[in-house]
Amino acid sequence: MSVREALKHSTERELDLVEIAPQAKPPVCKIIDFGKFQYEQQKREKLQKKKQHVTVLKEIRFHPNTDTHDFDFKTRHAIGFIEDGNKVKASVIFKGRELAYKELGEKLLEKFIERLEEISKVEQPIKFEGRAMSVIVAPDKKNKKK
Repeated sequence: MSVREALKHSTERELDLVEIAPQAKPPVCKIIDFGKFQYEQQKREKLQKKKQHVTVLKEIRFHPNTDTHDFDFKTRHAIGFIEDGNKVKASVIFKGRELAYKELGEKLLEKFIERLEEISKVEQPIKFEGRAMSVIVAPDKKNKKK
């Protein structure tokens, strides 16, 4: 139907002529209440945003000489973060002469990965950047504890 006819029909019904698919050949239009149309579209968008899950990267910092109690405490925090569905970046920060003992930092991160292997998987292996050595672990859907 032509645009004029469609506009005439829409004014008779006291509704609006809304273009639904402008890319189609010929363009698709509907005779509807535009306010209601906008409201429903906003509701759909809001629902989609509600269903989205934003992944957050939490960071836990260690030093090469971190004691066992501190390590256990921070590891428990990491387990909580992973159970909440967040990724965890564990970093070992080296200060001054600690850089000479990189193997201590690597052992610490391997121990960290070992503790979390039941509920997570390594997303980014251990790597050294500047004065920090880090690893990123993400929640593992298969091995998730209940």
